[in-house]
Amino acid sequence: MIENLDQNQIILIVTLMTASAVIVGFMAGLFGIGGGLIMVPVLFYIYSFIGIEQKFIMHLALGTSFSIIIPTSIISTITHMKFKAVDFGIVKTFGVFVVAGIVFGTIFAVSLKTSSLVLLFSIMTAIFAIYFLIEKEKINPVPKQINLIYKVISGFLSGFFSGPMGIGGGVFNVPIFKIFGYSIKVAIGSSAAIGVLNATAGAIGFAIAGSYLSANIPLSLGFVNIPTFLIFVPITTFMAKIGAKTVHKVNKNLLGKLFGIYLFFISCRLFLEYLKF
Repeated sequence: MIENLDQNQIILIVTLMTASAVIVGFMAGLFGIGGGLIMVPVLFYIYSFIGIEQKFIMHLALGTSFSIIIPTSIISTITHMKFKAVDFGIVKTFGVFVVAGIVFGTIFAVSLKTSSLVLLFSIMTAIFAIYFLIEKEKINPVPKQINLIYKVISGFLSGFFSGPMGIGGGVFNVPIFKIFGYSIKVAIGSSAAIGVLNATAGAIGFAIAGSYLSANIPLSLGFVNIPTFLIFVPITTFMAKIGAKTVHKVNKNLLGKLFGIYLFFISCRLFLEYLKF
């Protein structure tokens, strides 16, 4: 455990966490994501390095990631609200199904984690990446009237796949909102708001699961590590505010292309993870 680490190793871990927090916070504000796809691999490496029990490492990384996403997404949402870029109508009607999906996804993540899920996630993000790279932003987009059944299915699936990956769901929600007819900026702002709901459900789920499984990980509430949370949050919340403000200074078409590139990068990284199974 950490008491066995020397000073240089502790400095390395804190530096790695700090650098990750800067990137996660900025990306959360800029793209309406939680940042879990960046945090989880970093936390997995750190927890492996300090000697956390092998069978609980991924669960701890996922649960802690969700806990960090909560305040990060709150700050991101508040900043987007100042630019009138959050549609609380879609947040309420879509968000409830996302939360339902993430509850089931979290249960799935605790009991089973398969290579098929990672591969499917990779394929879906690749499809969304292509959509953003070829789609041109409309001058004055008008949200479509979406049938409830489409909201139920897309919301549930977004949440279900977010749970096992420890993410706020922005990689799914932003593309879905764009398909629903929202501008890229409103899609990002609304996704950040739903990220708060996603992460809260996920963090509670992993905290309870860790207690239920008697993980007994030092300085942790179930599968949520408190010191990691305290290191990340001041940095991610500060950077999320900067990222969210940047959204409203960037050309809409450029922002869409940047999001497409980001999704393509995530898709490739996940596919490489799949090949390791």
